[in-house]
Amino acid sequence: MNLTQKSLIASMVLTACMACSPAPSASFVAAPNDTNNTANAPLSAADARAFLAKVEADIEKLSQPAAHAAWAYATHINYDTAKVNTYFNEQLSVILAKYAVAAAQFNDVEVDADTRRQLNLLKLSLEIAPPADPTKAARLATIGSDLSGMYGAGKYCRDEQTCFSLVEMSSQMATSRDADLLLEFWQGWREVSVPMKPLFTEQVGIANQGAVELGYANTSELWRSKYDMPAADFPKELDRLWGQVEPFYEALHCHVRAELSEHYGADIVPLDKPIPAHLLGNMWAQSWGNVYDIVKPEQEMNVPDVTAALAELGYDEIKMVKQAENFFSSLGFAQLPETFWERSMFQKPEGREVQCHASAWNLDDKDDLRIKMCIQKTGEEFNVIHHELGHNYYQRAYKDQPMLYRGSANDGFHEAIGDTIALSITPTYLQQIGLIDEIPDASNDIGMLLKTALDKIAFIPFGLMVDQWRWQVLANEVTLEQYNTLWWELREKYQGVMAPVERSIDAFDPGAKYHVPANVSYTRYFLAHILQFQFHQALCDIAESKEDLHRCSIFSSEEAGKALNDMLEMGLSRPWQDAMETMTGTREMDASTIEAYFAPLKTWLDEQNQGRQCGW
Repeated sequence: MNLTQKSLIASMVLTACMACSPAPSASFVAAPNDTNNTANAPLSAADARAFLAKVEADIEKLSQPAAHAAWAYATHINYDTAKVNTYFNEQLSVILAKYAVAAAQFNDVEVDADTRRQLNLLKLSLEIAPPADPTKAARLATIGSDLSGMYGAGKYCRDEQTCFSLVEMSSQMATSRDADLLLEFWQGWREVSVPMKPLFTEQVGIANQGAVELGYANTSELWRSKYDMPAADFPKELDRLWGQVEPFYEALHCHVRAELSEHYGADIVPLDKPIPAHLLGNMWAQSWGNVYDIVKPEQEMNVPDVTAALAELGYDEIKMVKQAENFFSSLGFAQLPETFWERSMFQKPEGREVQCHASAWNLDDKDDLRIKMCIQKTGEEFNVIHHELGHNYYQRAYKDQPMLYRGSANDGFHEAIGDTIALSITPTYLQQIGLIDEIPDASNDIGMLLKTALDKIAFIPFGLMVDQWRWQVLANEVTLEQYNTLWWELREKYQGVMAPVERSIDAFDPGAKYHVPANVSYTRYFLAHILQFQFHQALCDIAESKEDLHRCSIFSSEEAGKALNDMLEMGLSRPWQDAMETMTGTREMDASTIEAYFAPLKTWLDEQNQGRQCGW
C-alpha cells in the first residue's frame, strides 16, 4: 500500500531514464573510464546534453523488459521468474551506478537550468553510491545483498522446535494483550539485527567514498540534497513541521499512556515515563491503531460498516475497483485504459505464489497502468484501492514529461496523493455512492478521528526520527558503540517511547526495521503524512465544501480535479515548491492543517487528559 514504485528495479528505471534530446556532433564522456573525449578537451554544455541522450538510449533498452520481468515475478513467483527479474535488476543497477557517477563530471560545466536539473536528478537517483574502484563497488553490492537476505530470512526461535517469522510475531503483537508474550517477541526479533551491525558499518564507509566521488561530503549530504533546498536546511524544515504537530501528538500520547497504564498497571506503564515500545500493537511502535480497543471512547459509536455494505450490495473485487475509478471520473479524469482491466491482478490466482502487497504500476511509463492486489472485500481494502489508483492517475498525469521527470515532485508527494484521495472516503461519499443510507451525526466522529490519529499522527515522529538517526550515522557523527544509544535517545525525544528492557551496547535495534538494512530512505513517509492533510484542505477549499474538514469529500468536484491534475502533470520537472504552489497557493509545507482536521478530537483529548500527568 505504501509503495508507489513497481519494484526496486522499476523505481530505478523511473528515476534514471533521461529526457530525449538530440545528440550534438561534439564528443562526450559516457563514463569516467571512457576515452571518447577528443584530445581531452574541456567538457561543454553540448557534451552534457549528449551524455544525457546516451544515458536515455542505454537505459531504454533495459527499462521495459525489466519492468515486465518485475511484474512477472511479482505475479508468478517461481525459480525462472526470479532468475530473470534478478538479471535485469543487476543490469540496471550497474548501468544506473555507472551513469550517476559519470554525471559528476559535469559538476563544474556551465549548462542551462534544465540540463543541470537532469544531471542532479541522475546523481541523486542512487541511495547508496558505489565508488569507482570495482573491488569496493562489488563489496558494497555484496553487503547490500547480505543485509537484505539476513532481514528476509530472519526469525525468532523460542527453542529448536518452535520458531516464529516476523509476520507471525507481528500478528500476535497486533492482537495479544499478554505483556510477557509481547516482550518476548519484541526482544526476539531484535536478535535478528545484531549480526548486521558490522556489515552496516562497513557499508557506511564504502558508500561515503562513493558519495564523495559524486561531489557530496558523505551519504548523509547526498540523501538530504534530494529536496530542492540546501542539504543543511532540510532537517531544520522537518523539525519546523514537527513543531506544528507536537502539541496534538503529546495530547494523543498522554491519553494512550494513561489508558495503557490502566490496562496493564502502572508498574508496566509508568505515568511519568515514555511508553514501553512493545505495548503499542506494532513491532516498531510506529502506528498504534491496533490498541484502539484499549483507548477508544466509552460511549457507543455509530460507525458505518462498509464491509457489511459491500457484501449486502453484492460488490466483488472488480466492482470495488470500478467504484474507485468512478471517484476519479467524477473529478474529470479520463477512464483507465482497457489494458488496465485485462492486465491488473485483483485476486490471488489459484495454484501459484504472488506478492499480495498492494502496489500501483506503470510498465511503459505511458498507458500500461496496473494494480497488483489480492483484494479482500472489506472497507479497509476499499480505501486501499482508492489509494492505489491515486498512484496510477499520478503516473498517467506526468507521462508526457521527459523520462527523468516522470516521478512525483518529491518522494513524499506520491504517497501523499494516494492518502489524500483516501481522506475523501467519508460518510458523505459513502452515502452518495449508495453504500450507506444515513450519515451518522457529528457525535460519532470522535471514534473515527481517534482511530485515524492512532494510525497517522502516532506515525509522524517515527517517520521523522528514522532518518534523523541515519543522517548522523552516515555523516560519521556517532561511533559504532553509540548507534543503539542514539536510536533510543531519538525515539524518546520524538515519540515518547522507550525500550522495555535495557539494551546492550552490542544491540543494533535500527536494523530490526526493514528500511535500515535495505537502505530505503524514510523521510518520504513523514512528508506524506504531513502533505496529505495540506492537500486535502486545499482541494476541499477549491471544491467549496461546507463540511468540516474531516467530513469533506471532493467527490464530483471537477474544479478540485483540475487543480489536482495541474499539479500532478508537472511530475519532477520543477522543484516541489512550484508543484505545491500550483495547487495550494503556497510554496511551504504546512502541518497546521492537521490541527484543523482533528479539531474535535483534540478537544475530546484535552477533556480526557484533565488531571493527568502528560509529557515524558
